[in-house]
Amino acid sequence: MLNRLGAQITGILILALAVSLPAQSIKKTKKAALAEVSSLKPLIDEMASRLWDLSETALRETQSAAFLTGKLQQAGFTVEKNVAGMPTAFVATYGSGKPVIGILAEFDALPGVGNQPVPERKKRDDGVTSGQGCGHNLFGAASVGGAIALKNIMQKHGLNGTVKLFGTPAEETVVGKVYMAKAGVFDGVDAVIDWHPGTKNEVKNQPGRAMNNFQVEFFGQAAHASADPWNGRSALDAVEMMNFGVNLMREHVKPTTRIHYVIPSGGEAPNVVPEYAKVWYYIRDINRDEVEKYYNRILKIAEGAAMATRTTHKVTLITGVHRYLINRPLQEALQKNLELVGPPRFTESEQEFARSLQRFTGKEEKGFSSEIEPLADTVQPPKGGSTDVAEVSWITPTAGFSVVTAAQDIPWHSWATTACHGTEAGRKGALVAAKVIAATGVDLLLDKKLLKRAQAFFAEKTQGKPYVSPIPKDQQPVLPETE
Repeated sequence: MLNRLGAQITGILILALAVSLPAQSIKKTKKAALAEVSSLKPLIDEMASRLWDLSETALRETQSAAFLTGKLQQAGFTVEKNVAGMPTAFVATYGSGKPVIGILAEFDALPGVGNQPVPERKKRDDGVTSGQGCGHNLFGAASVGGAIALKNIMQKHGLNGTVKLFGTPAEETVVGKVYMAKAGVFDGVDAVIDWHPGTKNEVKNQPGRAMNNFQVEFFGQAAHASADPWNGRSALDAVEMMNFGVNLMREHVKPTTRIHYVIPSGGEAPNVVPEYAKVWYYIRDINRDEVEKYYNRILKIAEGAAMATRTTHKVTLITGVHRYLINRPLQEALQKNLELVGPPRFTESEQEFARSLQRFTGKEEKGFSSEIEPLADTVQPPKGGSTDVAEVSWITPTAGFSVVTAAQDIPWHSWATTACHGTEAGRKGALVAAKVIAATGVDLLLDKKLLKRAQAFFAEKTQGKPYVSPIPKDQQPVLPETE
């Protein structure tokens, strides 16, 4: 009896040791990964500053992409360039075999929001008018830094697996990842980590909105607007009639629907009947089915406008995305690591910078947030806009988080956020993000149960259905004309 009891106790101790050793190993490796990121702070700062200086807009990020790929190659990554028909898209790979861990990096800027890194509206001294109003300079720097740190840890500790850093351009026009997904670039990846600069420290827990981004061109006949207007067929009339029809439609759409448009081309001169005009639309909703339903209604309105004005028209679907598919097991891993790393710690002078921005923009002077938001038990309702990260989330388990890089409540996509993202305070957020990326990468490499849970959750939510791109099969990304 005693021998049997002793054997049971011994078995329990052995089992406890077998369970605890991996946890201890992960904890130790994760600690080393955080230290590795800290040692890379000068590199992360350099990358963030350089991308902020360049501030290249969607699909024009030539120097930015070359700069980042150069750093990755120096660090020992193999880089594939000109991915999915986009010269500024790339994939940097280290290691081999399973698991394959993906990290997303963005680096494009926004037009017209350039600013000095000061708490007031002030144009840049170098004349650059675009700016990092969404903080993609920090996004790209932290993701590359986190990937390099993870690679170094794998090398030093002999860890098996593959790290892929995806350089994804043109997020601001919701293009890069859409065409990379359509081309199969993310196929075979076991899990993907994503982050974004923000005004809160939190794990992403709302799915955003599905979207179609499209333009409608109308073609008419020019004529003298006073001498013989009866000989003209106004393409601008067609645009205005289409917009009027869509605006009447707004009364009859669901509260979740969002429709926005601009008119990039409406004619050349008032005394010439416009023979060409173009309107550019975004339509968003909570899922692809709703987007497609309203998209098809708008196409009929465009057709009717062309018939009524005796013009012809052409529709071009530029890009389209799903809503983001939330993955709970990966969310929970990110939350633990965000809490482990902690939020950025700002000095009093940095907090005063933030309060000055808030005063200038008419917001409450709360400074930078220093709290970590809890992860709610359930997915929250959609808010904000759309993201091409959503396409990745329907191909492989994906989760994201944000770190404070800008003052609370200031206008996003503005000169004010551009100013924040060019400061040391903003770069502190990038360092925190790189640490969370590296720590979560360690979890995914060493904790097989986590990866299995994430993949099982993904399989349940997708019901095994393969990803289908919203973009026509043979359509290629429209590249900007060379200047």
